[in-house]
Amino acid sequence: MKTKLSTFNFELPEKLISKYPTESRDESRLMVVHKDSGKIEHKTFKDIIEYFDEDDTMIFNDTKVFPARLFGKKEKTGAQIEVFLLRELNKESRLWDVLVDPARKIRVGNKLFFTNPNNEEEDLLIAEVVDNTTSRGRTIRFFFEGTDEEYHAILRTLGHTPLPKYIDREPEAIDIERYQTVYADKVGAVAAPTAGLHFSKTLLKKLEIKGIHLPKVTLHVGLGTFREIEVEDLSKHKMEAEYFAIPGDSAKLVNKAIESKRRICSVGTTSMRTIESAVSATGYLKEAEGWTNLFIYHPHEFSIANSMITNFHLPKSSLVIMVAAFAGHELIMDAYQEAIKQKYRFFSYGDAMLII
Repeated sequence: MKTKLSTFNFELPEKLISKYPTESRDESRLMVVHKDSGKIEHKTFKDIIEYFDEDDTMIFNDTKVFPARLFGKKEKTGAQIEVFLLRELNKESRLWDVLVDPARKIRVGNKLFFTNPNNEEEDLLIAEVVDNTTSRGRTIRFFFEGTDEEYHAILRTLGHTPLPKYIDREPEAIDIERYQTVYADKVGAVAAPTAGLHFSKTLLKKLEIKGIHLPKVTLHVGLGTFREIEVEDLSKHKMEAEYFAIPGDSAKLVNKAIESKRRICSVGTTSMRTIESAVSATGYLKEAEGWTNLFIYHPHEFSIANSMITNFHLPKSSLVIMVAAFAGHELIMDAYQEAIKQKYRFFSYGDAMLII
């Protein structure tokens, strides 16, 4: 029998979707789920260090979120248009794949003007719509005669933190820091790898002192990760491709842990997708760079990680489907019911789960 989307549906009280992060990153709650016994423990995130020993390995996604949400004005009418930058298609011609809202007002040939937030008389950038890609998707070209450094500085000035719509509020000053991991390095994501948001610099240092290895990989998270699945038969769902990279030194650290039969923990679903996209024929992690559209669902056989950290995800999302493939459908659905009963906080700014 094929895996059905409807088996990942559950009633989630809207009040459990967290609108703001906890005051301290590592003070969020942590549910520990034991795959073999089904035992569930309730902890604080910083207690995670108790479950790892010297030479165990945690794999982190070091992607960095850029301020991808811009607001422009349509030529002639002056209507405000939200432009969500997805990915840069061509650096030389400043061509971008974007989403626009409201889409019905934006056609090929339209020009959009992006105004200086400190001076409404000054347009910092002008863009032209050059193609339709999906119902909301467009390809746009920015016109700017300065240097690349000046151009990207202006994009940062115009951009807002791209909070997921589920958070249902406007970005605030706190989001600039907190919707970003403390180890974020490679710019390119339009959404944060949220399992990593729980790690403080202090906790990372404590893990390092204990002798736990902390290799980095990169996956630039796109909106496809969060897009609703519209087919009941999961084998028919297609993920949008996302750029990933696995450095050689990270692969070596992970492979050493495999050989030593140590605990290997994927920090988040994006790290898991990255490492599962680069498995050798002998079950080791390869140095790699490219694009992955891997959609992980039962009965996927996981090759690298034997534990994972993840947030609590929304019903019928690709994220909860992956977590269930890793730990077992029944166990995860039971754990989610326990999370709802215990009022755990869900989604990007929510609490965390450790599966061991």
